[in-house]
Amino acid sequence: MGNIKLGVSLYSFTDEYVKGKLSLEDCIRTAAEYGADGFELVGTQMLSSYPYVTDRVLSEFKTMTNAYGIDFVSYGANTDRGVRSDRDLTEEEMLQSAIIDVKTAGKLGCKVMRAQYLLSPSALAKLAPYAESYGVKVGIEIHNPETPTSPIMQSYLEVIEQSGSKFIGFTPDFGCFATRPNKPHWDSALQNGAPLELLEMAAQLRYEGVPREEGRQRLLDAGANGAVMGAFQGMYGFVTFYKEPDLEGLKKIMPYVVHFHGKFHYLDEKLEEASIPYKDILPIIAESDFDGYIMAEYEDHISGRALEMTERFLRMEQKLLSK
Repeated sequence: MGNIKLGVSLYSFTDEYVKGKLSLEDCIRTAAEYGADGFELVGTQMLSSYPYVTDRVLSEFKTMTNAYGIDFVSYGANTDRGVRSDRDLTEEEMLQSAIIDVKTAGKLGCKVMRAQYLLSPSALAKLAPYAESYGVKVGIEIHNPETPTSPIMQSYLEVIEQSGSKFIGFTPDFGCFATRPNKPHWDSALQNGAPLELLEMAAQLRYEGVPREEGRQRLLDAGANGAVMGAFQGMYGFVTFYKEPDLEGLKKIMPYVVHFHGKFHYLDEKLEEASIPYKDILPIIAESDFDGYIMAEYEDHISGRALEMTERFLRMEQKLLSK
């Protein structure tokens, strides 16, 4: 049986942090008060000395984690090939950036790091000895519209298996198992004048796997307005969904999972996520040998509901896992 620990990605509190409603310390304290055992921080967002760690910043983190009894578990790294204005970064340059991220994560005391799939499979393999040297397990994020069995993720799997390293693997984002349209996007489209029948048509096109350009044209021919087309774009992108979640794919990669991103957009009073079938996902993890964290990651930032939804999400996990 697995040993699942519950955490919070401070990214969940993006809107509150950016608007000055919550300080970094407030975010950490809130995660602890909600019952999280640990937290994840996205370096580009909340690490004031990014991409490095100064002694002062390190001391501040230690003071806060000690004060609130919560562990700094995971460092969210970004693979940004567009940092130069004249050209994209080369694969070697992105590898060097990832090495800096691993060093930063290690100095912060993090045992895991999220990497993004702009870091190529071959670059991930080259990163493995650095990850091992600094004691940081690096997980490539599996994020919509990818799934565990999509071609690019199979390429990573092949590299991970061939490397034999226990310090590179996956960080699945549960959004890739969504089976229904994103509720906040759906509700927003309706409020902005999208006819319900055309939204339902868009969702059906997605369920049927109709190619995006063909689906787009069919909607336009049916008279879809901008609100419908905006929602449709998301259905084929970062908030896509499928008739059946790729749970068999999840089972196959479980030995290589570093940690999870517990994506959520809306939970009702019954503690049910509107789009993602957590009741089907969490038992697979619990019945495996997984020993690590699920980091709650809220992503409907402008709603003003981050605190309420994060608290609900943790209660949902506790209920489903009987923790």
